[in-house]
Amino acid sequence: MNIDFTGKAAIVTGAAHGFGRAISLAFAKRGAHVWACDVVGDELSETEQLCRAAGGTCTTRTVDVRDKQAVDALVADAAAATGSVHILVNNAGGVLGQVGRPLEEVTPEQWQAIYDVNVTGAFYFAQAVAPGMKSARAGRIVNISSGAGLGISLTGIQAYASAKAAQIGLTRQLAHELGPWGITVNNVAPGFVRSNAATERQWDSYGADGQRELVDRIALKRLGSPDDIANGVLFFASEQAGWITGQVLSIDGGK
Repeated sequence: MNIDFTGKAAIVTGAAHGFGRAISLAFAKRGAHVWACDVVGDELSETEQLCRAAGGTCTTRTVDVRDKQAVDALVADAAAATGSVHILVNNAGGVLGQVGRPLEEVTPEQWQAIYDVNVTGAFYFAQAVAPGMKSARAGRIVNISSGAGLGISLTGIQAYASAKAAQIGLTRQLAHELGPWGITVNNVAPGFVRSNAATERQWDSYGADGQRELVDRIALKRLGSPDDIANGVLFFASEQAGWITGQVLSIDGGK
């Protein structure tokens, strides 16, 4: 299957490392003009350099997805530069350095911070690109959730599992709302992948026995890579997925 995005503009959030970097690079290699954003400026610059080294086009912007004004400004600039935003990948999220703790010890601020970066940010970006996609009567929105949104979180962080489940609900709702304009909205739910500093710390915390147990629970008996997640995103964003919307694709090696 030859997937090409020449002439398309793709916004990727959380693009400084891990899944976001792999997704940005995958789009850039296939001709898209990538607009990559994150709050981590130095690593975001590395993503831009990698995209350009691969022969792609990449514009970066430091954006906190919880800041609606910054989100709106990025979408407006991308649309002005390329005529339209064709693809949105809501990848920004995570646990913001938090660790699992008993329910009664979680503060309102800790809960809200994780919910906002994983759900509210995706809502803001979808809200910002919707008018242009409606006008074009075409568009692709791909949200990156987690296996935690379909079951439980390995981290034990209540807000993370809840936020990822909410993001899946948002995916399904927007698919029905935006479908009449030819806009598809789908979701990729990754399993555990060693993709950044946070997942490396999580992996190390399991110890040798815990690591073996985790891998043994996977049907393919191995961990995946950020490229495996990017491949799912490319499919959902492609013309070949034009009659697929409101769906959740688990990319987890089989559970």
